[in-house]
Amino acid sequence: MSSDIKKTMWKAMSDSPKVMVSLVGEDMHAEPMYAQLDKDADSEFWFYTSRDNRIAKGGKAMVHFASKGHDVFACIRGNLTVESRKEVIDKYWSNPVEAWFDKGRDDPSLLMLRFELTDAEVWDADPSLKGMFKMLTGKTVKPEEMGEHEKVDL
Repeated sequence: MSSDIKKTMWKAMSDSPKVMVSLVGEDMHAEPMYAQLDKDADSEFWFYTSRDNRIAKGGKAMVHFASKGHDVFACIRGNLTVESRKEVIDKYWSNPVEAWFDKGRDDPSLLMLRFELTDAEVWDADPSLKGMFKMLTGKTVKPEEMGEHEKVDL
């Protein structure tokens, strides 16, 4: 099941890579970010941000994800580190990214962070017919009737 639920998570994230990110152990709220995903990299993704952003210092972080259809949820644990490889910064560069930086790729405030994934909890909220019937009739629903939930290593 781990392989299937991981595929479900990656597919949902590629359809809508908007997430919430926070640093672990910091007294701050999470903030929305757009994850730069690579179909060949299933253990990391990237964020463009500015050097004065609240997550800029990096370290242990948590990413929260909810799919467009609100049927896949994930809480992903990992580590944020500075991505300094020019080829990676260039690979994901786009007009929407450039809109945030006055001097484009040469903007001194530009910072790219790599999120190295450790593990995740993933929920695939695909209720069974029995689960849906119970919900609609007000009967008690068991968690396993509402889809899959699994802790996975990434």
